[in-house]
Amino acid sequence: MLVASYPLLNIFWTMTIFFFWVMYIFVIFWALVDNFRRSDHSGGAKALWTVFIIILPVIGVLSYLITRPRTAEEGIIG
Repeated sequence: MLVASYPLLNIFWTMTIFFFWVMYIFVIFWALVDNFRRSDHSGGAKALWTVFIIILPVIGVLSYLITRPRTAEEGIIG
């Protein structure tokens, strides 16, 4: 109720939700791009990860980030 009584806090809350939504979309996009850039995955593995990320985005992205090996970073960055 306190947030609803102050218009400035309503604006802040709306912006916060919007930016979290943008970050959420960006993480999904990044996971899909990273999935297709990896050379250690076969075509079937890339397809399964893509379907998993699209069907269950929160669980799919979290499991992709957890199971992603550290060596995958070296190929993209360096």
